[in-house]
Amino acid sequence: MDSARISLRPFKISDADDFLKWASDDKVTQYLRWPSITSRDEALTYIQQVAIPHPWRHSICMDDTCIGYVSVKPEPGDDHHRAHVSYALSAEYWGLGIATVALKKAIAKVLKKFSYLARIEALVEEENKGSQRVLEKVGFRKEGLLRKYGFNKGDIRDMIMYSFLSTDQML
Repeated sequence: MDSARISLRPFKISDADDFLKWASDDKVTQYLRWPSITSRDEALTYIQQVAIPHPWRHSICMDDTCIGYVSVKPEPGDDHHRAHVSYALSAEYWGLGIATVALKKAIAKVLKKFSYLARIEALVEEENKGSQRVLEKVGFRKEGLLRKYGFNKGDIRDMIMYSFLSTDQML
């Protein structure tokens, strides 16, 4: 995969149709906190009310076509030194290294924009091996299993905590 074809940019209203293609796929959204998006109106609402106003939620693009997202959200108050990262990618692009490239680009940009961040965290469901591999390829460190930690789609699930410190080196 030519990493020059992969870019990150803020979401645009014009992304709605491309966003809907992957955000409507239950395979893509199964580990996300939000349900699959089922209509163009829902896609537009999500982009307008969630993606665009978010502190740092960018579209993962292949040749400027939205194929996923990466989000980094700094914590408020005394915990503002810490941020949470999440991401998703259209299933047709799984296994090509795109999520790894996109996450590396995102972390580099976020650490420049939010220079006060000391730590970026990722919580991954124990059975989501693909996402664990992506984080490890970027340089995130596995910190441990949090039993019955995350609530997602009606179940309380075991989660694995990963972290990347501002002093860590990307792989």
